[in-house]
Amino acid sequence: MVRIAYATRERVKRALDSAKTARTDAQVDSAILAATEDIYGRCHRTFYPELKTVAFDWPDRVQRVPSWRLWLDANELISITSFTSGGVVIPTDDLKLYPNSGPPYNRIEIDLGSSSALSAGDTHQQSISITGLYGYRNDEQTAGALTEALDASETAVDVTDSAGIGIGQLIRIGSERMVVTGKRSLTTGQTLQADLAAQANNTSVAVADGTAFAIGEVVLVGAERMLVLDVAGNTLIVKRQWDGTVLAVHTAGAVVYAPRTLTVERGVLGTTAATHDTAAVIVRWMPPSLIEQLAVAEALVTLGCEQAGYATSTRAGESARSVTLTIDDLRERVYTTHGRKARSRAV
Repeated sequence: MVRIAYATRERVKRALDSAKTARTDAQVDSAILAATEDIYGRCHRTFYPELKTVAFDWPDRVQRVPSWRLWLDANELISITSFTSGGVVIPTDDLKLYPNSGPPYNRIEIDLGSSSALSAGDTHQQSISITGLYGYRNDEQTAGALTEALDASETAVDVTDSAGIGIGQLIRIGSERMVVTGKRSLTTGQTLQADLAAQANNTSVAVADGTAFAIGEVVLVGAERMLVLDVAGNTLIVKRQWDGTVLAVHTAGAVVYAPRTLTVERGVLGTTAATHDTAAVIVRWMPPSLIEQLAVAEALVTLGCEQAGYATSTRAGESARSVTLTIDDLRERVYTTHGRKARSRAV
Protein backbone atom coordinates (compact mmCIF):
# COMPACT_ATOMS: atom_id res chain seq x y z
CA MET A 1 0.00 0.00 0.00
CA VAL A 2 1.43 3.36 -1.03
CA ARG A 3 1.87 5.89 1.77
CA ILE A 4 2.06 9.54 0.79
CA ALA A 5 3.91 11.88 3.15
CA TYR A 6 3.23 15.58 3.62
CA ALA A 7 6.92 16.43 4.02
CA THR A 8 10.11 14.99 2.57
CA ARG A 9 13.05 13.50 4.40
CA GLU A 10 15.26 16.31 3.09
CA ARG A 11 12.88 19.00 4.34
CA VAL A 12 12.96 17.61 7.88
CA LYS A 13 16.72 17.08 7.88
CA ARG A 14 17.18 20.64 6.62
CA ALA A 15 15.22 21.84 9.64
CA LEU A 16 17.40 19.71 11.90
CA ASP A 17 20.55 21.17 10.28
CA SER A 18 23.54 19.09 9.28
CA ALA A 19 25.02 18.81 12.77
CA LYS A 20 21.95 16.96 14.02
CA THR A 21 21.30 14.47 11.25
CA ALA A 22 23.11 11.49 12.75
CA ARG A 23 19.69 9.91 13.24
CA THR A 24 18.96 7.15 10.78
CA ASP A 25 16.94 7.95 7.68
CA ALA A 26 14.46 5.29 8.73
CA GLN A 27 13.88 7.15 12.00
CA VAL A 28 13.24 10.39 10.15
CA ASP A 29 10.91 8.68 7.66
CA SER A 30 8.94 7.06 10.48
CA ALA A 31 8.51 10.42 12.21
CA ILE A 32 7.25 11.99 8.96
CA LEU A 33 4.69 9.24 8.37
CA ALA A 34 3.51 9.52 11.97
CA ALA A 35 3.10 13.27 11.46
CA THR A 36 1.13 12.66 8.25
CA GLU A 37 -1.23 10.25 10.02
CA ASP A 38 -1.66 12.75 12.86
CA ILE A 39 -2.65 15.45 10.35
CA TYR A 40 -5.17 13.10 8.76
CA GLY A 41 -6.70 12.46 12.19
CA ARG A 42 -6.75 16.17 12.92
CA CYS A 43 -8.21 17.37 9.61
CA HIS A 44 -10.31 14.33 8.58
CA ARG A 45 -9.42 14.66 4.93
CA THR A 46 -6.87 13.45 2.40
CA PHE A 47 -4.83 16.20 0.78
CA TYR A 48 -3.09 14.39 -2.09
CA PRO A 49 -4.85 13.67 -5.43
CA GLU A 50 -6.01 10.13 -6.24
CA LEU A 51 -7.67 8.97 -9.44
CA LYS A 52 -10.39 6.46 -8.58
CA THR A 53 -14.02 5.45 -8.96
CA VAL A 54 -16.35 5.71 -5.96
CA ALA A 55 -19.92 4.35 -5.74
CA PHE A 56 -22.68 6.27 -3.92
CA ASP A 57 -26.23 5.38 -2.96
CA TRP A 58 -29.09 7.24 -4.62
CA PRO A 59 -29.45 10.38 -2.43
CA ASP A 60 -33.25 10.63 -2.40
CA ARG A 61 -33.46 7.36 -0.47
CA VAL A 62 -30.40 7.79 1.76
CA GLN A 63 -29.61 11.46 2.28
CA ARG A 64 -33.22 12.72 2.36
CA VAL A 65 -32.31 15.61 0.10
CA PRO A 66 -33.57 16.62 -3.36
CA SER A 67 -32.86 13.85 -5.88
CA TRP A 68 -30.75 16.23 -7.97
CA ARG A 69 -28.18 16.84 -5.21
CA LEU A 70 -25.49 14.43 -4.03
CA TRP A 71 -23.35 15.07 -0.96
CA LEU A 72 -19.86 13.56 -1.20
CA ASP A 73 -18.99 13.74 2.50
CA ALA A 74 -15.41 12.48 2.97
CA ASN A 75 -15.02 11.69 -0.76
CA GLU A 76 -14.06 15.22 -1.77
CA LEU A 77 -13.47 15.84 -5.46
CA ILE A 78 -10.90 17.87 -7.36
CA SER A 79 -12.34 17.09 -10.81
CA ILE A 80 -14.75 14.65 -12.50
CA THR A 81 -13.92 12.35 -15.39
CA SER A 82 -17.22 10.48 -15.69
CA PHE A 83 -20.55 10.25 -13.85
CA THR A 84 -23.06 7.39 -14.09
CA SER A 85 -26.42 7.20 -12.33
CA GLY A 86 -28.71 4.17 -12.53
CA GLY A 87 -26.61 2.84 -15.39
CA VAL A 88 -27.04 6.07 -17.40
CA VAL A 89 -24.01 8.23 -18.22
CA ILE A 90 -24.64 11.88 -17.34
CA PRO A 91 -22.54 14.40 -19.29
CA THR A 92 -20.16 16.32 -17.05
CA ASP A 93 -21.49 19.54 -18.60
CA ASP A 94 -24.81 18.78 -16.88
CA LEU A 95 -23.16 18.72 -13.44
CA LYS A 96 -22.46 21.58 -11.08
CA LEU A 97 -19.76 21.27 -8.42
CA TYR A 98 -20.01 23.04 -5.07
CA PRO A 99 -18.83 25.04 -3.25
CA ASN A 100 -17.91 27.56 -5.92
CA SER A 101 -14.66 28.19 -4.04
CA GLY A 102 -13.57 24.58 -4.60
CA PRO A 103 -11.76 22.38 -5.07
CA PRO A 104 -12.23 20.53 -2.91
CA TYR A 105 -15.87 19.96 -3.89
CA ASN A 106 -18.17 18.36 -1.33
CA ARG A 107 -21.39 18.08 -3.34
CA ILE A 108 -22.65 17.69 -6.90
CA GLU A 109 -25.92 18.95 -8.32
CA ILE A 110 -27.61 18.23 -11.62
CA ASP A 111 -28.04 21.35 -13.75
CA LEU A 112 -31.79 21.93 -13.47
CA GLY A 113 -31.74 23.45 -16.92
CA SER A 114 -30.62 20.15 -18.43
CA SER A 115 -32.58 16.97 -19.13
CA SER A 116 -30.33 14.84 -16.91
CA ALA A 117 -31.47 13.38 -13.60
CA LEU A 118 -30.17 11.15 -10.84
CA SER A 119 -31.89 7.76 -10.85
CA ALA A 120 -31.74 4.63 -8.73
CA GLY A 121 -31.92 2.07 -11.50
CA ASP A 122 -32.68 -1.42 -10.19
CA THR A 123 -31.70 -0.45 -6.63
CA HIS A 124 -30.75 2.70 -4.77
CA GLN A 125 -27.66 0.95 -3.37
CA GLN A 126 -24.46 2.19 -5.05
CA SER A 127 -26.44 3.24 -8.10
CA ILE A 128 -24.20 6.25 -8.71
CA SER A 129 -20.62 5.85 -9.87
CA ILE A 130 -18.18 8.76 -10.10
CA THR A 131 -14.72 8.52 -11.62
CA GLY A 132 -12.48 11.48 -10.99
CA LEU A 133 -9.57 12.99 -9.13
CA TYR A 134 -10.34 12.83 -5.41
CA GLY A 135 -8.57 14.81 -2.72
CA TYR A 136 -8.08 18.37 -1.53
CA ARG A 137 -6.18 20.16 -4.29
CA ASN A 138 -3.80 19.27 -7.09
CA ASP A 139 -1.22 22.04 -6.81
CA GLU A 140 1.90 21.15 -8.78
CA GLN A 141 5.26 22.70 -9.57
CA THR A 142 7.83 21.89 -12.25
CA ALA A 143 10.78 19.98 -10.79
CA GLY A 144 13.17 19.19 -13.61
CA ALA A 145 13.03 16.62 -16.40
CA LEU A 146 14.13 13.11 -17.31
CA THR A 147 17.66 12.62 -18.63
CA GLU A 148 16.79 9.23 -20.11
CA ALA A 149 13.74 7.49 -21.53
CA LEU A 150 11.73 5.22 -19.24
CA ASP A 151 9.93 2.00 -20.03
CA ALA A 152 6.89 0.97 -18.01
CA SER A 153 8.82 -1.14 -15.50
CA GLU A 154 11.97 0.82 -14.59
CA THR A 155 12.14 2.06 -11.02
CA ALA A 156 15.43 3.98 -11.30
CA VAL A 157 14.74 7.41 -12.77
CA ASP A 158 17.58 9.75 -13.78
CA VAL A 159 16.65 13.44 -13.54
CA THR A 160 18.20 16.82 -14.31
CA ASP A 161 17.70 18.36 -10.87
CA SER A 162 17.47 16.77 -7.42
CA ALA A 163 16.89 20.00 -5.48
CA GLY A 164 13.13 20.08 -5.86
CA ILE A 165 12.44 16.37 -5.37
CA GLY A 166 12.83 14.70 -1.99
CA ILE A 167 12.31 11.23 -0.58
CA GLY A 168 8.62 10.79 0.10
CA GLN A 169 7.69 13.21 -2.71
CA LEU A 170 4.72 12.56 -4.98
CA ILE A 171 5.70 13.35 -8.58
CA ARG A 172 3.97 13.11 -11.94
CA ILE A 173 5.34 12.47 -15.43
CA GLY A 174 2.64 12.71 -18.08
CA SER A 175 -0.43 11.03 -16.61
CA GLU A 176 1.55 8.72 -14.32
CA ARG A 177 2.11 9.47 -10.65
CA MET A 178 5.07 8.06 -8.73
CA VAL A 179 6.34 8.18 -5.16
CA VAL A 180 10.04 8.75 -4.54
CA THR A 181 11.32 6.13 -2.09
CA GLY A 182 15.07 6.71 -2.43
CA LYS A 183 17.84 8.64 -4.19
CA ARG A 184 21.27 7.60 -5.44
CA SER A 185 24.22 9.68 -6.59
CA LEU A 186 24.76 10.19 -10.30
CA THR A 187 27.61 12.03 -11.97
CA THR A 188 26.75 15.57 -12.99
CA GLY A 189 29.35 15.48 -15.74
CA GLN A 190 31.21 18.23 -13.88
CA THR A 191 34.57 18.23 -12.09
CA LEU A 192 36.25 20.57 -9.64
CA GLN A 193 38.21 23.29 -11.42
CA ALA A 194 40.35 24.10 -8.36
CA ASP A 195 41.53 22.43 -5.16
CA LEU A 196 39.27 22.62 -2.12
CA ALA A 197 40.74 22.72 1.38
CA ALA A 198 39.33 20.86 4.38
CA GLN A 199 38.05 24.08 5.95
CA ALA A 200 34.43 24.91 6.77
CA ASN A 201 34.91 28.47 5.52
CA ASN A 202 36.27 27.28 2.16
CA THR A 203 32.81 27.44 0.57
CA SER A 204 33.47 28.47 -3.04
CA VAL A 205 33.49 25.48 -5.37
CA ALA A 206 34.67 26.14 -8.92
CA VAL A 207 33.01 24.04 -11.64
CA ALA A 208 33.05 24.15 -15.43
CA ASP A 209 29.36 25.04 -15.82
CA GLY A 210 27.34 26.51 -12.96
CA THR A 211 24.10 26.11 -14.90
CA ALA A 212 24.33 22.35 -14.35
CA PHE A 213 23.43 22.85 -10.68
CA ALA A 214 20.45 24.18 -8.74
CA ILE A 215 20.24 26.10 -5.49
CA GLY A 216 19.24 23.72 -2.73
CA GLU A 217 20.83 20.70 -4.39
CA VAL A 218 23.18 18.47 -2.41
CA VAL A 219 26.40 17.56 -4.21
CA LEU A 220 28.89 14.85 -3.34
CA VAL A 221 32.65 15.18 -3.82
CA GLY A 222 34.63 12.22 -2.54
CA ALA A 223 32.81 11.25 0.66
CA GLU A 224 31.76 14.78 1.60
CA ARG A 225 28.31 16.14 0.89
CA MET A 226 27.79 19.87 0.39
CA LEU A 227 24.60 21.91 0.22
CA VAL A 228 24.46 24.41 -2.65
CA LEU A 229 23.36 27.74 -1.18
CA ASP A 230 23.90 29.86 -4.28
CA VAL A 231 25.34 29.75 -7.78
CA ALA A 232 27.49 32.65 -8.99
CA GLY A 233 28.52 32.06 -12.59
CA ASN A 234 30.60 28.90 -12.51
CA THR A 235 31.11 28.99 -8.74
CA LEU A 236 28.95 27.09 -6.29
CA ILE A 237 28.54 28.67 -2.86
CA VAL A 238 28.13 25.71 -0.54
CA LYS A 239 27.73 24.64 3.06
CA ARG A 240 30.42 22.06 3.78
CA GLN A 241 30.20 18.73 5.67
CA TRP A 242 26.46 18.51 5.04
CA ASP A 243 24.28 15.67 6.32
CA GLY A 244 26.75 14.37 8.87
CA THR A 245 29.68 13.95 6.45
CA VAL A 246 33.23 14.98 7.29
CA LEU A 247 35.34 17.83 5.91
CA ALA A 248 37.98 16.62 3.47
CA VAL A 249 40.56 17.87 0.99
CA HIS A 250 39.48 17.70 -2.65
CA THR A 251 41.72 18.22 -5.65
CA ALA A 252 40.98 19.73 -9.04
CA GLY A 253 39.53 17.17 -11.41
CA ALA A 254 37.47 15.40 -8.73
CA VAL A 255 34.08 14.34 -10.07
CA VAL A 256 31.01 16.10 -8.66
CA TYR A 257 28.00 13.88 -8.04
CA ALA A 258 24.41 14.67 -7.10
CA PRO A 259 21.53 12.41 -5.95
CA ARG A 260 19.83 12.50 -9.35
CA THR A 261 18.85 8.85 -9.66
CA LEU A 262 15.46 8.49 -8.02
CA THR A 263 14.10 5.18 -6.82
CA VAL A 264 10.35 5.34 -7.35
CA GLU A 265 7.17 3.37 -6.94
CA ARG A 266 5.45 3.46 -10.31
CA GLY A 267 1.80 3.98 -11.24
CA VAL A 268 0.45 5.01 -7.84
CA LEU A 269 -2.86 6.57 -6.77
CA GLY A 270 -4.93 5.10 -9.58
CA THR A 271 -2.50 5.86 -12.41
CA THR A 272 -0.78 3.35 -14.69
CA ALA A 273 2.93 2.91 -15.34
CA ALA A 274 3.75 4.10 -18.85
CA THR A 275 6.70 4.84 -21.13
CA HIS A 276 8.20 8.34 -21.02
CA ASP A 277 10.62 10.08 -23.36
CA THR A 278 13.91 11.73 -22.54
CA ALA A 279 13.39 15.36 -21.41
CA ALA A 280 9.82 14.62 -20.26
CA VAL A 281 8.86 17.24 -17.68
CA ILE A 282 8.57 16.18 -14.03
CA VAL A 283 6.14 17.97 -11.74
CA ARG A 284 5.86 17.55 -8.00
CA TRP A 285 2.69 17.71 -5.94
CA MET A 286 2.70 20.55 -3.41
CA PRO A 287 0.78 20.05 -0.16
CA PRO A 288 -0.75 23.21 1.35
CA SER A 289 2.05 25.18 2.98
CA LEU A 290 0.54 24.97 6.48
CA ILE A 291 0.13 21.22 6.13
CA GLU A 292 3.77 20.77 5.13
CA GLN A 293 4.88 23.08 7.93
CA LEU A 294 2.94 21.10 10.54
CA ALA A 295 4.23 17.79 9.15
CA VAL A 296 7.80 19.04 9.57
CA ALA A 297 7.07 20.41 13.06
CA GLU A 298 5.37 17.20 14.22
CA ALA A 299 8.27 15.13 12.87
CA LEU A 300 10.78 17.34 14.69
CA VAL A 301 8.83 17.00 17.93
CA THR A 302 8.79 13.21 17.56
CA LEU A 303 12.52 13.09 16.87
CA GLY A 304 13.21 15.45 19.78
CA CYS A 305 11.07 13.39 22.14
CA GLU A 306 12.82 10.19 21.06
CA GLN A 307 16.19 11.77 21.72
CA ALA A 308 15.04 12.98 25.14
CA GLY A 309 13.43 9.68 26.04
CA TYR A 310 10.00 11.34 25.77
CA ALA A 311 10.76 13.78 28.56
CA THR A 312 8.22 16.58 28.85
CA SER A 313 10.66 19.46 28.57
CA THR A 314 13.63 20.40 26.44
CA ARG A 315 15.70 22.15 29.12
CA ALA A 316 16.04 22.01 32.88
CA GLY A 317 15.39 24.65 35.50
CA GLU A 318 13.70 27.99 34.89
CA SER A 319 14.32 27.79 31.13
CA ALA A 320 12.42 24.49 30.78
CA ARG A 321 9.61 24.42 28.24
CA SER A 322 7.23 21.81 26.94
CA VAL A 323 8.24 20.23 23.66
CA THR A 324 4.69 20.12 22.35
CA LEU A 325 3.53 23.58 23.37
CA THR A 326 5.69 25.18 20.67
CA ILE A 327 3.43 23.92 17.87
CA ASP A 328 -0.02 24.12 19.48
CA ASP A 329 -0.80 27.33 17.63
CA LEU A 330 0.29 25.80 14.33
CA ARG A 331 -1.93 22.78 14.95
CA GLU A 332 -4.88 25.07 15.60
CA ARG A 333 -4.17 27.10 12.46
CA VAL A 334 -4.06 23.93 10.37
CA TYR A 335 -7.40 22.72 11.70
CA THR A 336 -8.99 26.14 11.29
CA THR A 337 -7.72 26.52 7.71
CA HIS A 338 -7.84 22.97 6.35
CA GLY A 339 -9.80 20.77 8.76
CA ARG A 340 -13.02 19.21 7.50
CA LYS A 341 -15.62 20.51 9.94
CA ALA A 342 -18.71 18.86 11.34
CA ARG A 343 -21.75 18.26 9.17
CA SER A 344 -23.30 21.50 7.94
CA ARG A 345 -26.40 20.06 6.29
CA ALA A 346 -29.57 18.39 7.47
CA VAL A 347 -29.28 14.76 8.46
